[in-house]
Amino acid sequence: MNIRIKDKVIEYPIIQGGMGVGISLGRLSGAVAREGAMGTISMVNTGYKEKDFYRNTLEANRRGFKRELELARRLSQGKGLVGVNIMVVLNQYEELVRQAVEEKVDYIISGAGLPLNLPELVGDEDILIAPIVSSLRALKLINRIWSKKYNRLPDFVVLEGKGAGGHLGYKRDELEGGKGLEELTVEIAEYLKDKEIPLFVAGSVFDGYDLRKYRGLGATGVQIGTRFIGTYECDADERFKDLIINSGKEDLVIIDSPVGIPGRAIMNNFLREIEVERKPSERCINCLKTCNPKTTQFCISDALINAVKGNIDEGLIFAGSNVDRVEKKVSVKSIIESIIEEYGEI
Repeated sequence: MNIRIKDKVIEYPIIQGGMGVGISLGRLSGAVAREGAMGTISMVNTGYKEKDFYRNTLEANRRGFKRELELARRLSQGKGLVGVNIMVVLNQYEELVRQAVEEKVDYIISGAGLPLNLPELVGDEDILIAPIVSSLRALKLINRIWSKKYNRLPDFVVLEGKGAGGHLGYKRDELEGGKGLEELTVEIAEYLKDKEIPLFVAGSVFDGYDLRKYRGLGATGVQIGTRFIGTYECDADERFKDLIINSGKEDLVIIDSPVGIPGRAIMNNFLREIEVERKPSERCINCLKTCNPKTTQFCISDALINAVKGNIDEGLIFAGSNVDRVEKKVSVKSIIESIIEEYGEI
């Protein structure tokens, strides 16, 4: 298909969504890029395996990210694009963006807050930058500030709908009713049309039929997260993958995250326990701008690290609304091929 975003070209308009902690690191993102798509490393606590992670978190994360990026680039064999997802709500946000710039990643996607100073942090480097938005209003605000302060607009935009896994850009009472993803796609695609900014649609996107539908509504491509967890190449522990494969829609719940927004996750022993008692961290790393360790119901960093390591009864397992469609482990290559084959069907 060959899609151009400024001076960069991808074979297929598919972004593998950033999933942290540790779900999408070098192995998964490199495999996706090798197939001609966009492989995304989540920069949330990439150094969680480092021995000094709790003593020297920033440096541990810097080392961890450097290692994972090198792995992704090696696995990509020079194909596709390798980029990062960095949450605005992280206390280390600016430091992480600067490292991504130093390492010359292909793109930076930024959500969980409005990335209003992202152009300033990236400067003139040849790096694509994109916000994640859930409404036209948020996108217009970002565009207005970026244009006024930095004379720049996004290189592409990710629109994330209510069916996404993990953190959601909506209040709890907005998750029912309101505009659907199709309506938002048409609205934002029309707004971006004369600006020639590509739009990628996320949140309950799964297959080639979805890709064809959203391209027909004006989008350039799609971002897919949960489906890529069920791959051999996903960086999570096999027990995490098995839980995703064995879960259905009835297992999904909406939680209140320390990030300050709702999230979609799989109900488990951990979530049942925090309904009745707090689980604060004994080793707080001060990761979030929005979290008060003295009052938070649970430590999201500990919970996500437990999950990715396979301690699923004591972890937080984020998943999208289409988790029931992930039925077995497959290769990244087979997913991309399947999406493109379905997209081409008449």
